[in-house]
Amino acid sequence: MTKDFNFKLTAKLEGTLARSGTITTPHGDIQTPAFIVVGTKATVKAMTPEQVKAVKAQAVLANAYHLYLQPGHKLIEKAGGLSKFMNWHGPTFTDSGGFQVLSLGSGYKKVIDMIGNEAASASQKTKTERKAFIDDDGVTFYSHLDGSRHRFTAELSMQIQHSIGADIMFAFDELTSLIDPYEYQVESLERTLSWATRSHNELKRLRQAYPDRPYQALFGVVQGAQYQDLRLRCAKTLASQDFDGFGIGGAIEKARLGEIVRWVNQVLPENKPRHLLGISEPDDIFEAIENGVDSFDCVSPTRVARNGSAYTYEGRKNIVASRYRQDFKPLVEGCPCYTCQNYTCAYLHHLLHAHEILASTLMSIHNEFFIIKLVDDIRDSINSGSFFQLKQNWLKRYYNHI
Repeated sequence: MTKDFNFKLTAKLEGTLARSGTITTPHGDIQTPAFIVVGTKATVKAMTPEQVKAVKAQAVLANAYHLYLQPGHKLIEKAGGLSKFMNWHGPTFTDSGGFQVLSLGSGYKKVIDMIGNEAASASQKTKTERKAFIDDDGVTFYSHLDGSRHRFTAELSMQIQHSIGADIMFAFDELTSLIDPYEYQVESLERTLSWATRSHNELKRLRQAYPDRPYQALFGVVQGAQYQDLRLRCAKTLASQDFDGFGIGGAIEKARLGEIVRWVNQVLPENKPRHLLGISEPDDIFEAIENGVDSFDCVSPTRVARNGSAYTYEGRKNIVASRYRQDFKPLVEGCPCYTCQNYTCAYLHHLLHAHEILASTLMSIHNEFFIIKLVDDIRDSINSGSFFQLKQNWLKRYYNHI
């Protein structure tokens, strides 16, 4: 099997960990920093693959948990892999399924807490019956679709992702929340490190068993919540193993995002890519990139689009609001995306109130284009040395609406 995967640095920004580069995969290159569009169930919600390409997306991330449950990873394998199945011919990622097994299977939203609101998180915990049970070997859970019983191990996660056929996969890990005590974080980290080794070993076995398959890269996932000693231990341990790159996951309070990412990226090897799981807000994007993140993904652009919110340079706008009923301007003046070039806020307002499916498509096209362009502009600013000027001007306009 030829290792058709590589990461090459292009530029580094003095005084920071920010850098630009190129990730080479069997399905094409990814220029970094890069925003990776989320196609949870082998589809970016409300968008065709052609529309995803048109907004200049470089890669799509699909969800191993959801595709395992429906339609099944073996069916995708028979179809020729994820790219052929969904008609997306660029690079692809799959997550390990660990986040969804624990968040959906636990019966409450065990999401990355960007605020640190322990009371709110604790109240969510009591809402429904727990449906996921963790032990050192894996996780037993019940499907959110039909209640059927399933079990994920590191080995099965690798088998699922290998069948799906993504260019970049993530090792199976345990998600914790900010309300979990330090003692449990230590226990959980031991499992994550053990599962990382088992993921690595299982993929080696699969590569040997299927030598004619395109090379699939494996990223180890750094956990440890907001504890510096745990984050550093995890990063150092994973860095000592032969992973192709690294994911940064787990519960991170928004105010400490840059600090925690910096801890990790000061330890991880410079010659391998780093992916931050689950962010898309502009201030978080700048903070993550400044502290050494090469790529990241989030469902937010399409999710908020379906709820009627559009990204603009003056912040997010709720197009459902009555003031847009007779607004015959585009979402963003001068925006070259398909939506802004052809449709007005008044038309989008009408579609949203009429509950027309087209509203989700047009709003999603704009939001994905907007976030991708922001990250592309940041990459250009790293290469030109104008990062801090762009950051100051962009964030001041977005959050202060100047």
